[in-house]
Amino acid sequence: MITMGEEKHYCDYFYYYFSRKMVFLVSALMLLSSCDALEFDVGGSDGWVLNPSESYEHWATRMRFQVNDSLVFRYDEGHDTVLEVKGRDDYEKCSTQNPVNKMDDGNSVFKLDRPGPFYFISGNRECCLKGQKVVVVVLAARNENSTLPP
Repeated sequence: MITMGEEKHYCDYFYYYFSRKMVFLVSALMLLSSCDALEFDVGGSDGWVLNPSESYEHWATRMRFQVNDSLVFRYDEGHDTVLEVKGRDDYEKCSTQNPVNKMDDGNSVFKLDRPGPFYFISGNRECCLKGQKVVVVVLAARNENSTLPP
């Protein structure tokens, strides 16, 4: 038989033991969820410039972008902008008319919120025509619970 004092001691131990486990579990889950999405510096260390050391096309093909990842465009504020354009046609023509999104703060973060292609060009049409543009193809979101088919 457990006395009243022993019961309180047992409850204190139980509470202490499981609250520590819960804190660890919540911390681990927060760490895992923060690892789900990645940030990519467009153009690598060169940033969003006219003549990067590696072409944007080559850079983008080396990367694996997934839903919820972010692109970071680093450039001189006031000297350039980044435009998200509607599709391949606007991308190929470097059309700066009617962009889907315009970024102009010099350190622009763009969240990839869906699978499929995203088209980005320089807001300076001449720079775009000289190659300052990139297509990013986004895969479905990372899912750590997914299983491979047999």
